[in-house]
Amino acid sequence: MKKPDQAKLDKLVASARADYATRENGYRQRALKLYPWICGRCMREFTRANLQELTVHHRDHDHDNNPADGSNWELLCVYCHDNEHQRLIEQATSGDRKTGEMTTHNPFADLGVLLKTKPPQGE
Repeated sequence: MKKPDQAKLDKLVASARADYATRENGYRQRALKLYPWICGRCMREFTRANLQELTVHHRDHDHDNNPADGSNWELLCVYCHDNEHQRLIEQATSGDRKTGEMTTHNPFADLGVLLKTKPPQGE
């Protein structure tokens, strides 16, 4: 069996530690340290086994706004996070609809009168 190159191993370990430190300083890792691992909408609890399903949502939708106190973040599960962004899209596009004339027909306008009248005999 060939002996591993110690210099390569040291370089690999140093690289792995540097990558970990970079991720650790990322906003996701900071948010996971600040907040309990619970979805802010559906209150689903997470463990290390399913933590990849918990995302960091930027409340103002600006991914560059990452204050150290985490005031722009909330932890959401992937489903609630998708729902939140879908709501934002729908809100933004709802103003694009053309406003035409509103309908004035009310099919139930005379319903009370119809219910009070007796049907003709023999039917």
